[in-house]
Amino acid sequence: MTTDAVHAYYAGLGEREWARLEDPDDGAIEFEVTCQVLTTYLPPQARVLDIGGGPGRYAIWLAKRGHRVSLADLCPEQLSIARTKIGQAGVEAMVEEIAVADARDLSRWPDNSFDAVLSLGPFYHLLNSNDRDRAAAELHRVLRVGGTAFVALMPRYAFLRRTLEIPDERHHLAQPDFLERVLSEGVFINDLPGRFTDAYGVLPEEVSPFFEQHGFTTLALLSAEGIAVNSQRALSDLASSDPTAYQTALDVIIQTAGDPCILGMANHLLYVGRRMDASAET
Repeated sequence: MTTDAVHAYYAGLGEREWARLEDPDDGAIEFEVTCQVLTTYLPPQARVLDIGGGPGRYAIWLAKRGHRVSLADLCPEQLSIARTKIGQAGVEAMVEEIAVADARDLSRWPDNSFDAVLSLGPFYHLLNSNDRDRAAAELHRVLRVGGTAFVALMPRYAFLRRTLEIPDERHHLAQPDFLERVLSEGVFINDLPGRFTDAYGVLPEEVSPFFEQHGFTTLALLSAEGIAVNSQRALSDLASSDPTAYQTALDVIIQTAGDPCILGMANHLLYVGRRMDASAET
């Protein structure tokens, strides 16, 4: 990961990263599905680290539900937005800390500090396998035994779909080096200023073994958009026009989100894993 490039990208977004998770054409369904998964797996009144939490949308959602949250991000500019949003939401008492931190180095927190850790972004900006190993080890270290990790990832084919959909990025498809990096290495390098920056895309079948090698038991691997990956606007419109049908559709999306047929064509994957106890790790 080129830290400067990632910082510059998110600093330049301003409140667009906050808005993304309520955009019917982008992250609204991802947010809805992720929150339902969090509801399923989080214990009540958990102590949660949200690393890479940016402007604080998930931190606020957690705090409103009685969880104690530490919010951290690589980008101070995003954390400044988070402070404002947290104040506006009136949940300051539930936010224990707001700190600049890198997912590869969580040394400001002792071992066994949290009941859950959200890492909903950092892993797909770690281009180097050693960096991904470090981030997974740190995730494991700060979790208590039995604690739950929620990790967002991107499948590599999402980069090709993105490139096809954005007119002034389509020229990449005529570049053999670009295609080779994406297809063989999962590495997406964007040479256009201000665009989604250097990222790593996984093969879904490699995700669970990777985290299991780092001391986790896999609970779920899901598509955050499910069958609605190309129908997000239509689904969001349904929420207002027919709430009952919307809820049924959302239930089906979540029920089928782990189907291997869906995972490879997701925009985002959500891995859920539990830190094993000491005896299971030996």
